[in-house]
Amino acid sequence: MPEPLLVRACRREPVERTPVWFMRQAGRSLPEYREIRKMHGLFEVVRDAELCAEVTLQPVRRHDVDAAVMFADIMLPVLAMGVEVDLVENVGPVVARPVATAADVERLRVPEPEEAVPSILEAVRIVRRELRPDQAVVGFCGGPFTVAGYLVEGRPSREFLNVKRLMYSEPAVWHALLEKLADTFAAYVAAKVEAGADVIQLFDSWIGALSPRDYDELVAPYSARILAAVDVPTIHFGTGTAGLLRNMRAAGGDVVGVDWRIDLADAWERIGHDRGVQGNLDPAALLGPWEHVAAETEHVLRAAGGRPGHVFNLGHGVLPETDPTVLTELVRLVRAHSLDQLRS
Repeated sequence: MPEPLLVRACRREPVERTPVWFMRQAGRSLPEYREIRKMHGLFEVVRDAELCAEVTLQPVRRHDVDAAVMFADIMLPVLAMGVEVDLVENVGPVVARPVATAADVERLRVPEPEEAVPSILEAVRIVRRELRPDQAVVGFCGGPFTVAGYLVEGRPSREFLNVKRLMYSEPAVWHALLEKLADTFAAYVAAKVEAGADVIQLFDSWIGALSPRDYDELVAPYSARILAAVDVPTIHFGTGTAGLLRNMRAAGGDVVGVDWRIDLADAWERIGHDRGVQGNLDPAALLGPWEHVAAETEHVLRAAGGRPGHVFNLGHGVLPETDPTVLTELVRLVRAHSLDQLRS
């Protein structure tokens, strides 16, 4: 059986066209998803393997993307660590009792994935059976900094002042917290691979809040441990990372995900051409007229230049306001443009 297109691209092997998938492609932009959410909360969906698989497959059927990214939340594994999390609409994860002390970290347990997330692992198996051989299953986990940020701040933050206070004032507590998160997430992604995931993506969405030195000393070793826990291709993603791309590359990942705040060609120079690059259309561009969407998409593809290892994606997740028909047309455009590049 041939390997999925995304897998081959992540390994920088020759491919017949550029693979395309979207972060947060299963979600609020799809009316069929909204119908499910009228009856089920997010955690209800992910705790029902059949329902989780259905939501994961909805955008694959609609858009014919090259990968199904498992529908879950980055906070899901920490529930089994003994953390009470509520997903508040239009706010994000809210932690009932934020982590602040060594005793708080000590109380956290490192769960076994089959015990902690059995429905997600079964959903991976279902999705892998339902996909064509050329389509990939993308499993993911939250990056250690981003998840620790929610645990310490108690809710989403842009400044991460409590996190930085903990990192600088109580470094032993910080390192103990990231040790437990790295152990939990490494086991989590390894279990997803065993269940059938073809690619793993590490979502460290808020890592751009750190300086390069802080990233290298306080986060990178833990990200590296998670990325090294699997023997399938890995994608290392964050936002606001123009100043961290070399550091992220050093931490690991066959592919480095790039947001829209840097030109893709410039990003690839910083990352190095012995790694793949994923990205990097601005998700908000999809809210404009099609002429603008097409022009921006073609700019990204020209910047990639047909080099091995490019995976087309947005620079972050699909916005809820996005018209699903635009995503479908975008997939067609990427395929047509990349096929034209190969012929020329």
